[in-house]
Amino acid sequence: MSSFERSHIILAEEIEERFEAFKKAVHPSRVVGFVRDDFLIEDAKAVIAEAYISEASLKYVVLAAKQFNIYSQNALLKLLEEPPTNIALVIIAPSKSVLLPTVRSRLPILNELSGEAPQGVELTLGSLDLGALYGFVTSVGRMDRHESKALIERLFYQASVVEKLPLSTEQLDAFARAFRLLEVNARLQNVLLTVLMPFLPEQRRAG
Repeated sequence: MSSFERSHIILAEEIEERFEAFKKAVHPSRVVGFVRDDFLIEDAKAVIAEAYISEASLKYVVLAAKQFNIYSQNALLKLLEEPPTNIALVIIAPSKSVLLPTVRSRLPILNELSGEAPQGVELTLGSLDLGALYGFVTSVGRMDRHESKALIERLFYQASVVEKLPLSTEQLDAFARAFRLLEVNARLQNVLLTVLMPFLPEQRRAG
């Protein structure tokens, strides 16, 4: 499993089991979990309070639930947009439909649902070079916002699941930034460049 260092959403069928697996995957980092059947406004307030306890090293605050109250999700939007230093917020949910579009648009999504996981892309991110990067970007046609986000999710799936790359902070930040850019109708080709450039070896980025 990839070593996640930034906020993201995990779609999984078994919420509690996935939370336990996540804790093992990021050990020895500190994990504070809010595992619920129904995630309510009081849970959101507790998450916000926990997130603003200052930390010297990375802490994961995990919100794992079968259902997320609309009011609780709205209360979390500002925190998801600008988490405090050394805080990574991870949402574990059984499907996209339980999360508001405003929540989904702020974070990369790792879909682990059987039969629903996205396909990867015909691009090897672990050995990416400039030629492959520009070839991929220029081959992408016009897409609406939904299709564009789906493509970014496929790239995220390719990196984290298909190739099992240990994603850096820079790479994860680029995925998160891509969703924000698409929300304000940024050109897809430009967004793809921001996502893919961090996968180039340092010496090739100026090429």
